[in-house]
Amino acid sequence: MIKFVGGFDKVASLPNTQFPEFAFVGRSNVGKSSLINALVKANVARTSNTPGRTQTLNLFNVDDKIMIVDLPGYGYAKVSRANALEWLNRLEEYLTTRRQLRRLFLLIDSRIGVRDSDLDLMDFCDIHGIPYQVVYTKKDKRVREKSQYNLSHENHPAMAAEIIETSAEKKTGLEPLRTIIGIK
Repeated sequence: MIKFVGGFDKVASLPNTQFPEFAFVGRSNVGKSSLINALVKANVARTSNTPGRTQTLNLFNVDDKIMIVDLPGYGYAKVSRANALEWLNRLEEYLTTRRQLRRLFLLIDSRIGVRDSDLDLMDFCDIHGIPYQVVYTKKDKRVREKSQYNLSHENHPAMAAEIIETSAEKKTGLEPLRTIIGIK
């Protein structure tokens, strides 16, 4: 059973639980909420075609065993520079202080490929020893980007070696994520 715990504006407002947390982050409109809904087989995360809809740290309790965290996207959402900087600071605070965080899933739209903002986040995680896993989304869609950047665990020490390819729409690539998180 999954339940929405709440949307939190500040890291300090997050509940202090003993549950391990698995967080999802990526550029705006990468499909974070859709992927979370597909993983838990329920429409709990709000989805939208408008980039930047997720503006808070959204927590979901799964079977009173784990927490899934839907983090605000970064990239091309139409928000003020001040808001974008506030989101970035909150993301960095979450990643560096949240002791419950077990793994960050860095979602990348497979149609678009890796962008500088993704690489910046990967470098941040590598420097701070924050374990993350790259997850390509929308694998059922046509690739638009001709030159896809090849990611390598050797170049990113905090990155899990396996890159997971998913489609929330076609429900493919979900089992490896469910296994890592520990949900059925």
